Amino acid sequence: MAEIPDEAIVEEKFLAASGPGGQNVNKVATAVQLRINVFALGLPPYAYQQLKTLAGSKMTGTGELVITARKFRTQEANRADARERVAELIDKAHERQARRVKTKPSKAAKARRVDAKKGRSEVKAGRGRVRLD
Repeated sequence: MAEIPDEAIVEEKFLAASGPGGQNVNKVATAVQLRINVFALGLPPYAYQQLKTLAGSKMTGTGELVITARKFRTQEANRADARERVAELIDKAHERQARRVKTKPSKAAKARRVDAKKGRSEVKAGRGRVRLD
């Protein structure tokens, strides 16, 4: 798993979490919002583009990745979860996609397709109104 350098972490903020937990939720800030400067990670261009795609709305226009973790009841667990999720995103971004090899249909495949289309056309033409000629 990728290790996040300390200089890449812009801000780590603790928020009041939502959801179940009773009074504990209302008085303890256990959710973690982690902001990471993606440029400080030193990603290659293909990985940066892939990270932008994977992160979606979690990536800001200034190149910050914002992850909010509120799954657990403790700050430490949420903090570890946020860092783990960032590391997983970075690892996924480094995976290269297999290049697609363009192929063309053979002449026989084209002929089969045209024959099938003609057959469907005849079936549909036969569904027309019956005329008494």
